Amino acid sequence: MFGFNAAAEAASPIDYENSPKFEEVSRIKLWNLPGGTIEVSSDKGKSWETIGSVVYPTVKTNANSYKAARWVSDGKVAATAVNAIHIKTATASADGSGIIFSLLPSEFTKAAKHRRSYLSPDSSIYTDIAAGEGIFGGSFAPFVGNTILVGRTKEAPQTLPNNYKPQIGDKIYILVERPIDYPKEIIFENKFGGNISIEYFTGRKRVIGQVLRPVVGVGRFEGSKFAGVGRIRANHAGVIDIATSRLGKVGGFQIVPAEHGSEMNYVRTSTQWMVIGSDASLEGKAPFFEYFIRPVYGESDLAADAWENKLLERFLVEVKLKNKDNWQSMPVYEFDDYYLSEELPLWANDALKDLTHLRILFPLR
Repeated sequence: MFGFNAAAEAASPIDYENSPKFEEVSRIKLWNLPGGTIEVSSDKGKSWETIGSVVYPTVKTNANSYKAARWVSDGKVAATAVNAIHIKTATASADGSGIIFSLLPSEFTKAAKHRRSYLSPDSSIYTDIAAGEGIFGGSFAPFVGNTILVGRTKEAPQTLPNNYKPQIGDKIYILVERPIDYPKEIIFENKFGGNISIEYFTGRKRVIGQVLRPVVGVGRFEGSKFAGVGRIRANHAGVIDIATSRLGKVGGFQIVPAEHGSEMNYVRTSTQWMVIGSDASLEGKAPFFEYFIRPVYGESDLAADAWENKLLERFLVEVKLKNKDNWQSMPVYEFDDYYLSEELPLWANDALKDLTHLRILFPLR
């Protein structure tokens, strides 16, 4: 249904974004044992700040993870979100899917088995850091594709060994890196065949893909309750998840690449997904699904001591609506508790029918 049949060219329009030079933004160190510290460094490990601790460690991995993890390399961050970080340790030999373990915020420490998720409580490290803060959508959130290291006893940290499983006492490091040449914005023309363009702060702009099917509706993506309006809720190798609801409420939509979208019946039959394509496969590729996007937008940024820096680190999603020339904030669309289990109201299926463009604004620093 979403087949993008243009012949592959010698140079893909996203080749530049997929061979970048990187700079280190920060690094994360998590000690996998009860009460183990979670520390961050902004100076390449010269000094560390403790921002939380481990509540429950794990010694297991999950071989039944979400399908899109297969497009992430082993030993890398497979998903980054306000409510989880997934780390890929290996590739299953049977179907090529990803084997992962996860880091979870404090909201998941109670009744974890009752939350809908792709992860098992047994393969998760539960922390006391709140969703939307710190490493979960705060200033220290990682990017998809970031490298994972592990340190044991007195050994220097090393890349994850083959078929790695966490052990009690492991120190797990995430090197949070992003491309040095970082864009200003990505704009999606929300119509069939609409252009997707990227613009850099130098003024350089080009088309890097097409909208194969526009988004028209909003859905009840659970993780959006931990985000806010116009915030990136999650990014992995097969999704950009955008919230349309206020913090504590549920509502949003997703952007997915064509091959991944074609595998899911609900994407083919519902209106809450924008499907995109290019001359080459986009699954697990920058700038949409690796390296570039992370869920950073703190609700409390204005109250922080370093509020100016925090505002400059934000990702924002803005829209243009039919018969309007100016960009504006994301409209609020959210669901009452009744609709979290019952059939969606009719208005949800075409809530975004007047959306003509959306753009992801990247941080200024």
